[in-house]
Amino acid sequence: MKELLITANEAGQRLDKLLAKYLDGAPKSFLYKMMRKKNITLNGKKAQGNELLLEGDQIRLFLSDETISGFQKKEIPDGKSGAALDIIYEDDHIVLINKPAGMLSQKAQPQDVSLVEHLIAYLLESGSITKEQLLLFRPSVCNRLDRNTSGIVAAGKSLAGLQEMSRLLKERTVKKYYRCLVKGRISGTDHLNGYLVKDSRTNRVFVTKKPSKDGKRIETEYRAIAEKDGITMLEVHLITGRSHQIRAHLASIGHPIIGDGKYGDEKLNRRFHTEYGVEHQLLHAYRLEFPAVTGPLSYLSGKIFCADFPDVYSRISFFS
Repeated sequence: MKELLITANEAGQRLDKLLAKYLDGAPKSFLYKMMRKKNITLNGKKAQGNELLLEGDQIRLFLSDETISGFQKKEIPDGKSGAALDIIYEDDHIVLINKPAGMLSQKAQPQDVSLVEHLIAYLLESGSITKEQLLLFRPSVCNRLDRNTSGIVAAGKSLAGLQEMSRLLKERTVKKYYRCLVKGRISGTDHLNGYLVKDSRTNRVFVTKKPSKDGKRIETEYRAIAEKDGITMLEVHLITGRSHQIRAHLASIGHPIIGDGKYGDEKLNRRFHTEYGVEHQLLHAYRLEFPAVTGPLSYLSGKIFCADFPDVYSRISFFS
């Protein structure tokens, strides 16, 4: 027999949803059959599966250890991480991480090790979560950056944090600002509009000015911070968050990001690689600004968080 005590982190979800996480290899029909036969009970009573769980609820599984382990397919990390995370901010609900260029935000292939895996290892090492708790809730990132883009990634440590932070980002109430170095001289500010069309075969996107069947509307604001020797530093406000949006949008107006091998200027990229060792696009998710927030993350109202630039930026004379 196995007993699960519901904590604040698991409360608020349906019983059948939690059971599907805990026994992720079990067919739904098996779970409902076990509830009908009272082999799975809620607070000592027969359950239907649609009950909303409350903190302190008690779930009992009158199943053998072999049956339970046989239906648990999740791979649980060993708590050891090969990467030391650059933590910008952390509380009981969320953690803000300065992701290095070259690291995936989430797995693209089963064998990948992404920021999510490093985050879980960090939380296990720090004692913020246990392996048993990972069977019921798995912390994850709330926003993603391209592999070769550095900067702030928000992650949820608790279910409430993951849900609320994801909602704020989806509704675009949290403002996201990037810094980048681009080809050409730019001054002032601009607000770019367009439509993004993705070519899945090449994993490239294209920007058009007119709507199309496959096009998704995009908005990008920028302001020039400084200019030197035909290179401009921009601060970009990402209004809509589409795949490769900033990189493709700036390239479409003749100002590709330095180091961008997909949308950039090949000759200029070679020069920056030779002179400064630039091996990826110089695009950095620099700042998050929280609005007035209600609910579980209300304490973040008006907060601003910034991520330090990677070392490569300090080698570029533009910053000296």
